Amino acid sequence: MKLLAKLLLIILPISWLISCSNGDSSSVDEEKPTISVNYSGGFPQACEEIQKGQSYTFKAMVTDNMELAAYSLNIHHNFDHHTHDDQGAQCELSPIKNAVNPMIFMENHTIENGGTSYEINLTVAIPNDIDIGDYHCAFSVTDATGWQSRTSIDIKIVD
Repeated sequence: MKLLAKLLLIILPISWLISCSNGDSSSVDEEKPTISVNYSGGFPQACEEIQKGQSYTFKAMVTDNMELAAYSLNIHHNFDHHTHDDQGAQCELSPIKNAVNPMIFMENHTIENGGTSYEINLTVAIPNDIDIGDYHCAFSVTDATGWQSRTSIDIKIVD
């Protein structure tokens, strides 16, 4: 009986270690996807001026080490001079003001068939009846495992 107890004390921990080993071939994704507008055709660039009443094609290149899943584009006012932690270049801002009729644009899209690189390509009409001034253009990308990256770009909407 003592021998059986000693064997169990030895065999059980070893079996737990074996069962918890990482013996399967699947790998864990520990990398966030990337976003860039810093290439030929990327739009908008920092401090870009865009006109009311015009349509623009917003473009960014997104990549991931395993598989992309979704992206979004968000355009919102920056009349209060707030910043985002992922923001690149700072631009000269107009004086702080209260929003009366700001542009607010938000769209989310699935990246069909995943893949490891994708060019975001969204045409957005800038309304005629919105407040002019400082805005942020925020791109976001999510990979298949849920990692997310963002980038915000200062733009100015003008008459």
